[in-house]
Amino acid sequence: MTNKPDKVGAVLVLGSGIAGIQASLDLAESGYYVYLVEKNPAIGGTMPMLDKTFPTNDCSMCILSPKLVECGRHLNIETLTCSELTDLRGEPGNFKATILKKARFVDPDKCTGCGSCVEDCPVKVDDAFNQGLGKRKAIYKLYAQAYPNAYAIDKAKCLKIKKPKACGKCLEACQAGAIDHLMQDETIEVNVGSVILAPGFDAFQPEQLFYYGYGKFPNVLTSLEFERILSASGPFGGHLIRPSDHKEPKKIAWIQCVGSRNCKLDHGYCSSVCCMYAIKEAVIAKEHTPYELDTSIFFMDMRTYGKEFEKYYDRARNDHGVRFVRSRIYEVTEATDGSGNLKIRYANEDGTITNEEFDMVVLSIGLEPSEEVVELAGKLGVEVNKFKFAEPPSLTGVGTTRPGIYVAGAFSGPRDIPETVMQASAAAGDSSVILSEARGTMVKKKEYPPENEVAGDIVRTGVFVCHCGINIGGVVKVPDVVAYARTLPGVVFADEKIYACSQDSSGQIKEAIEKYGLNRIVVASCSPRTHEPMFQETLKEAGLNANLFEMANIRDQCSWVHQSEPEKATEKSKDLIKMAVNKAALLEPVKGISLGMNHDALVIGGGVSGMNAALNMAAQGYKVSLVEKAASLGGIAASIRYGMKGEDVQSYLSELISRVNSNQLIKVYTGVEITEVHGFVGNFVTKLSSGDEIQHGVAIIATGGKEYKPTEYLYGQNQKVKTLLELESELADGKLNTAKNVVFIQCVGSREPERPYCSRICCTKSVKQALKIKETNPDANVFILYRDIRTYGFYEDLYTEARRKGVIFVRYATEEKPVVEAAGDKVKVTVTEHVLGVPMVIDADMVGLAAAVLPAENNKLSQLFKVPLNQEGFYLEAHLKLRPVDFGTDGVFMCGLAHGPKNLEENISQAKAAVARACTVLAKETIDVEGKCAVVNKKKCAGCGVCESVCPAKAVSVDAAEKVAVVNEALCKGCGACSSSCRCGALNVKGCTNEQIMAMINAL
Repeated sequence: MTNKPDKVGAVLVLGSGIAGIQASLDLAESGYYVYLVEKNPAIGGTMPMLDKTFPTNDCSMCILSPKLVECGRHLNIETLTCSELTDLRGEPGNFKATILKKARFVDPDKCTGCGSCVEDCPVKVDDAFNQGLGKRKAIYKLYAQAYPNAYAIDKAKCLKIKKPKACGKCLEACQAGAIDHLMQDETIEVNVGSVILAPGFDAFQPEQLFYYGYGKFPNVLTSLEFERILSASGPFGGHLIRPSDHKEPKKIAWIQCVGSRNCKLDHGYCSSVCCMYAIKEAVIAKEHTPYELDTSIFFMDMRTYGKEFEKYYDRARNDHGVRFVRSRIYEVTEATDGSGNLKIRYANEDGTITNEEFDMVVLSIGLEPSEEVVELAGKLGVEVNKFKFAEPPSLTGVGTTRPGIYVAGAFSGPRDIPETVMQASAAAGDSSVILSEARGTMVKKKEYPPENEVAGDIVRTGVFVCHCGINIGGVVKVPDVVAYARTLPGVVFADEKIYACSQDSSGQIKEAIEKYGLNRIVVASCSPRTHEPMFQETLKEAGLNANLFEMANIRDQCSWVHQSEPEKATEKSKDLIKMAVNKAALLEPVKGISLGMNHDALVIGGGVSGMNAALNMAAQGYKVSLVEKAASLGGIAASIRYGMKGEDVQSYLSELISRVNSNQLIKVYTGVEITEVHGFVGNFVTKLSSGDEIQHGVAIIATGGKEYKPTEYLYGQNQKVKTLLELESELADGKLNTAKNVVFIQCVGSREPERPYCSRICCTKSVKQALKIKETNPDANVFILYRDIRTYGFYEDLYTEARRKGVIFVRYATEEKPVVEAAGDKVKVTVTEHVLGVPMVIDADMVGLAAAVLPAENNKLSQLFKVPLNQEGFYLEAHLKLRPVDFGTDGVFMCGLAHGPKNLEENISQAKAAVARACTVLAKETIDVEGKCAVVNKKKCAGCGVCESVCPAKAVSVDAAEKVAVVNEALCKGCGACSSSCRCGALNVKGCTNEQIMAMINAL
């Protein structure tokens, strides 16, 4: 018998887009060493190319940049740029990976990022990052905020590499001696326990669809090219102009499904993201222009199926005036008058042909896997589907066909950023499962320099003002603001930064702190909500207490809201900086505290999501309490017979329940509810209605959802009308085998004023059931009455198959909903046929209602854990894009239908993601509390208890013996509710005292 090799506490992550970055950070924070392998000279992937992100309209770089910096400075993430994975040998837990490190011809350790080399380089080439709309040099940095903050040389374009005596100007310009034209490729081997494939996607190249005129007419652009035009860091500085003549367009069209839903191209899938990004681009384009911009989106089905997406669609149409045209495009031609305008010839829904002229046309291009990644997958033994994506095996979430290799992001199938982030965390979680025994064996611990003592020192404030491209600099006169800051009391240094959040700016701030002896720092940029932790980390690395920092949000509060008033925005920026400087002068160091950690977990909800979360957590070695208020486990899945891919859900569920009940690390509580929750991250105490008390360090809320019970379409009055869940049971039991006419009605209770969201799964579910009916009874007439068919991703295959098998799809308008009437032993359904515009009557044997997905009753639990709900009653995540399973309350996470509608596969993936995020907490030995909490002046305190009654965190209590308020520092969130309500002035919040607030007010 041979001994198995020891498991390796390291993971290789291939690809450094947002998926690779998130997976790397989760793994590194959970006790694993990470090799982050990226073929380009900088990390970031596609996200840095984007201007804004939907549905929040956050600046893409603004929300990504802190993660770039965090990834770059993390001791347990080794970033290997210009590198490729070429071979992988071994088994799960112990692989040997061969990596080819291609020469970048610049030593990143020596390069200072000054850019002198670029100025002297004589070679100009098309800039791929800017989609060829601008030029770069043969020596270049991928984008302004790139990490590593080092240049690279394009081997194919460099004159000196081709002919050593031909040039060399960059060598002369580089004072750091970082350039080496003789640098060679290098092959290295590393041992890792698992591999995560997150290589991203390639954008579809539309030249092959000649009828769109791309590559022939200069004002026909791809959506990525349009993103670069809109971007503040783009080739035109965020000014919306046409490439052909640099004129401002007055009328722009978007054409959907370019390279998607096209079986002739073997791209029969939906790319999932195009509808939303087209809407976003239309809205942002309108915001960019001081004039009335005409925007039109030509589409087949509007697929706004994600969380908050339908509302965004409604706002675009109703508030921003974006025009939506349901149509088929025949061709795009150029106007013959020499204007460069474009004519679109298209068929309306009623079949009439229209010709319409536009200044620009944007093609909403789809996503496809790159050929080199598909080839690599073959070498690694990872199977791909017919579209060449590494689609995970059924009900695994992020698995591949080779054990120990996981997949995240668009290589597993087209998906948006929140889903990509969720998958990345899930892949990190699955990697952690097989390596849990090696956790912490390869990691390094970060050590900070000794903290400078500033007590009693003269205040020396440094002010750094960010341009943020044109996000701030396009409105606020940054040089004027910097000059003003230099005149303020206590300010000894002020400077402007193109991007204050970039890696090089972080280094420059640290240098300034040392050079000028700065002991207070003010950064005037964007939101402290996303960026304050990053800047505070910079202070700690420079030897300053993190609390000696203040931010002025001149982006959100000045440049964005006063876009049309640059003078006033500039003056307001000066005021905000003066206020921040006044407050900073009074800031004092705050010492954090360390508390013990309870390494057990609580999972609330015993459905598929909750059980997967419990099993995944237990597989990583942590004890779990699983609480379910129903008498048995299973949740809504107990009513589901078939998965989206035809899986036997009941067999899967039975096995899942058996695994949970037999796991020694999982304690199951059924038929009980949570009555009380006390404590804080790392040290929660939860009481159950049974009287049991559970102590735990983290909590995962997976309370599930339920099916809407309609009040329309004769539901509950006629046995021939069922919801999809009810119909599925009848179908599985063979009760529809002889039905001649079956009608499905979509959007029942969804996309309505009282529930303005899409329930996501209904279209696919109806199409799947229609195919099941056709499978058992090919002669049956099956009708699906819909508003938009939203079979996103690979589910488009089901829609295509249904049409081929004769399922009839009839679109209805919201103002002309189908009418359902009893007609003897049948049901009469009347709907206006959308093409002919005439009533269509169907004598149905059965009507299936695609009823909305509703949240469970979450109000009580929301209050107990102090976590928010959205307007519809689903739990509200900390950030829609980048923290999709986190709450703002530390140590509490969410997954499954509690978060929003999703299918079984997506619930499994999100459950694993929630566990991975929870493990970043549990992997630590202690919980560090930053110390920005309320403090009580006992001499002033009257013990009245008002502070106790207003504290949302339950951190304040009145000591009965001393009759004074006492603050639990671990619970306190520093919100200030107690301080503002204290009649005696006995309470203050560290970092936000009354004196500091008054100093800010007095600055005005």
